[in-house]
Amino acid sequence: MRRISLILSVLIIPVLQAADRPNILWLSAEDISPHIACFGDPHAITPNLDELAKQGTRYTNTYTTAGVCAPCRSGIITGMYQNAVGSHHMRCDAKLPDWLQPFPVYFRQAGYYCTNNSKTDYQFKEPSAREIWDVSGRKGHWKGRREGQPFFAVFNFTGCHESGIENEEKYRKVTENLAPAQRQDPDKLTTLPPYYPDTQVVREDWKRNYELITAMDAWAGKLISELKDAGEWDNTIVMFWSDHGVGLPRAKRWLYDSGTRVPMILRIPEKWQHLRTALPGEKDNRLINSVDFGPAMMNAAGIDLPGYMHGRSFLGDAPEREYVYGARDRMDERYDIIRAVRDKRFRYIRNFEPLKPYYQYMNTPEKGATMMEIRKAERSGDFEGAVALFSSGRKPVEELYDLENDPHEINNLASAPEYADKRKSLRNALTEWQLEVGDIGLLPESLIEVREKDAGSTYAILRTEDDPSRFIRELTDVATKASDGPSAFPDLVAALDHGDAAIRFWGATGLGNFAEEAAAYSGAVAALEKALEDSSPTVRIAAGRALCRMGKTDPALAIVAEEMKGTGQWARLEASIVLDELDEIARPALKALQEGLVDQPNKYIVRVSNKAVNDLLGTENKVP
Repeated sequence: MRRISLILSVLIIPVLQAADRPNILWLSAEDISPHIACFGDPHAITPNLDELAKQGTRYTNTYTTAGVCAPCRSGIITGMYQNAVGSHHMRCDAKLPDWLQPFPVYFRQAGYYCTNNSKTDYQFKEPSAREIWDVSGRKGHWKGRREGQPFFAVFNFTGCHESGIENEEKYRKVTENLAPAQRQDPDKLTTLPPYYPDTQVVREDWKRNYELITAMDAWAGKLISELKDAGEWDNTIVMFWSDHGVGLPRAKRWLYDSGTRVPMILRIPEKWQHLRTALPGEKDNRLINSVDFGPAMMNAAGIDLPGYMHGRSFLGDAPEREYVYGARDRMDERYDIIRAVRDKRFRYIRNFEPLKPYYQYMNTPEKGATMMEIRKAERSGDFEGAVALFSSGRKPVEELYDLENDPHEINNLASAPEYADKRKSLRNALTEWQLEVGDIGLLPESLIEVREKDAGSTYAILRTEDDPSRFIRELTDVATKASDGPSAFPDLVAALDHGDAAIRFWGATGLGNFAEEAAAYSGAVAALEKALEDSSPTVRIAAGRALCRMGKTDPALAIVAEEMKGTGQWARLEASIVLDELDEIARPALKALQEGLVDQPNKYIVRVSNKAVNDLLGTENKVP
């Protein structure tokens, strides 16, 4: 029914003349921070983007809603936060509610010709790219429109993806046309962040990042020239943006500025100057979240925004945001629930799983040379300062940074008395945002897998309760208390008797986070032992983890290991992660982990099991 309605809604709308509304061209880049000359970077060689900025506006406070591509792009295409619609886990497949239409559909309904060349990564299968766009793929181009038809066209440059830094062959291919003057000398780069070891290997990665961006700049210049040659330059709004920060550790996948602050340039022709927020060549420091991209373009095209969108237009006299938000959830094979809020000066971060290290082992980033250098420094112990800080075995529950004085976000001010009011105000702003959008990222993925079908969509899962707002508040509250320590033990023990498995999961998780103290708390062990027989696998796994951390492995460890053969793929992943994190405690479960290397429903279970098995067997018996 969704497909039929989308097709009909597009077919019945008459074609508008291009003179009536602006054409829109999006130039999308992957995995780059504002390492652009017009944004003040001293090493960047980006003449085409610099020229675009002279004729347009640089938005210097633009942030993505995630530090990684797919969750962020799902938010852009829907205008809704990914942790509200259920597209928050990397490489998931959310089921959207029928009323939610990706924003290009509204453009097509208004008579626009819409093309995407060619990245999607939306984290949902329905509606398909063919239903969203007139053309999506390598042939997508605004030149395919009917005469006089306005267009909305997206072009994406893949060359500066993290793989372009990591893979020698790809790097050379992307940068093969650079002139000698466009190459970088790694020894002269002064912008190396302090949380990286200052080695030649790391400097080589940093050098590649700049050269890939220069190649991207040439690509952007060619697409701009096509507009000019066709006589469409003064009829077209051009917007350049990146999907998240640089593709290196502690940036990509993270919620710091290094992972979420992106360059954005918007050039609006004279005839639509009422949409401008600054004079050509100037910068604008208003806060923009990536969910705002689509609504702003709809505003420019005169298309009404649907009431469900979280994003808002930032054009013309639109009111400015007070905050921007970000969420991190499963990154490939590892869960790490983190939320962030930022105003123009401060960033507040809440780590809902503080016992997990900053650098959890994940196959993809571990292949990168910079990550290898970090691991090398960890093994040798020859590191200090910010490099050592982010190799810590656990994270603080709260982080607060003054970006004006600490642009690399190194000095955590969360416990400083003089910043208590700022921490409290941002903490409250973050919680209110989670409540407002309905943060489904606080629900274990294994429960999403079970409940999605009955709810009708991933978004609806939290809204099937008799009192959805009460349940969302209750879920947010217990998830927050799970990292609060002994003061929360009474509530966490009580949570294990709750009627909803999500609340019980956080009760068990919170007690397991502070296992030594919880073992001595009256009623905690008995409640966890009862939870080993819970009807929900995710609760059994969380209870088993807690008891194993208390040294009470029998029968807890066997119950967690048995979940490696369960019916739900995400519960299997949760179990494999727990066994891996238990290290030597999990040795009696080695057989279950070895069996986890075969016949699994997804590659992530295999990756985690492989890591755990190799750690237990040692390097001499390492499984390939």
